[in-house]
Amino acid sequence: MKFATRLLNFDPAPGDRFTPANTPIYQTATFRQDDATEFGEYDYSRSGNPTRAVVEKQIAALEGGTRGFCFATGLAAITAVTRLLSPGEEILACDDLYGGTYRLFSRILAKRGINVRYVDFTSLPAVAASINEKTKLVYLESPTNPLLQIIDIAAVSEIAHRTGALVCVDNSTMSPYLQRPLELGADIVLHSATKFLCGHSDVMAGAVVVADDVLAAELYLIQNGEGAGLSPFDSFLLLRGMKTLSLRLDRQQSNARKIAELLAAHPAIERVYYPGLADARQLEIHRSQASGDGAVLSFITGDPEFSRAIVEATKLFNITVSFGGVNSTISLPNYMSHASIPAHLRQQKSIPADLVRISVGAEDADDLIDDLSQAFQAASRLSHTLRAVAAD
Repeated sequence: MKFATRLLNFDPAPGDRFTPANTPIYQTATFRQDDATEFGEYDYSRSGNPTRAVVEKQIAALEGGTRGFCFATGLAAITAVTRLLSPGEEILACDDLYGGTYRLFSRILAKRGINVRYVDFTSLPAVAASINEKTKLVYLESPTNPLLQIIDIAAVSEIAHRTGALVCVDNSTMSPYLQRPLELGADIVLHSATKFLCGHSDVMAGAVVVADDVLAAELYLIQNGEGAGLSPFDSFLLLRGMKTLSLRLDRQQSNARKIAELLAAHPAIERVYYPGLADARQLEIHRSQASGDGAVLSFITGDPEFSRAIVEATKLFNITVSFGGVNSTISLPNYMSHASIPAHLRQQKSIPADLVRISVGAEDADDLIDDLSQAFQAASRLSHTLRAVAAD
């Protein structure tokens, strides 16, 4: 079956004698047992729940893995992966990451004796030179957030596997509809399922998928032992949102392409960051590993106050953190989603203060373009007014 068909065709309730057409919400903490000395398939919802099991199996199938695990948030999913490491071991991470990942890696893992080093993963020689015997996990995003850099997942995986390191790819910006890192050589793929997988900005969720049975057993121990699994109700909402993933992303990335091209031609924009507008080498890599460009883009204006004025003048773009919902959003990452980057890391990888990130939704493209156009005009008027006041 094609991907869009697979999104809709799966067993919604394995073993349920009522054979429902959609997955029920098994909203129960515990399950009645037939035997006092042996458990049945389910005993306690922390350890396993039928609703969560369906969405975990579906995510694993869509990513080309064998086991999936759903967590309460994307960061809970990332944390679970880091639990695979022991004190004294290291993570080598790409230097353009979600701000919350930086915070986890640099402020929390350090206290557990796990060192994290950051490298520009667009340079394969730099990656190869940075891996050592202590490196047990190589962690990356592609495209990265918020600068939308493209990383060669297959090449990085090959380099990491030479020394036995695991490779984990945060696939949140693409989703399995557009990119499947396990097929490119990665060992672990994870998602902030809050974003494109859910698609409606009404669920907090994370997902991890693997194809290796040993890794799967370790991750289940972590999920069950630490108790951060996704609730039955949120599992139901996530599963429902995933059914329209291809429909939503087709519309959203079509809109994003039109907006990216508009911004690239705008005289007030210095640079647009979008996979489809990347330089020739990065575009070649992206086309080899992904089937689309996604619906997230960023741009810089050269003036932080002008960028702020644009963001605050929009009417259809809600000013929010996160991305991937059907409603368009806009933000200043340096002050919002990436404000938690530790100060000592800002010197290594600075997020431009004038960087604007847009998550393009499923509205009519013309309406979105009109809204951005009026926002630029409003920001220009404000800028002229402020300069006139300053001159007086």
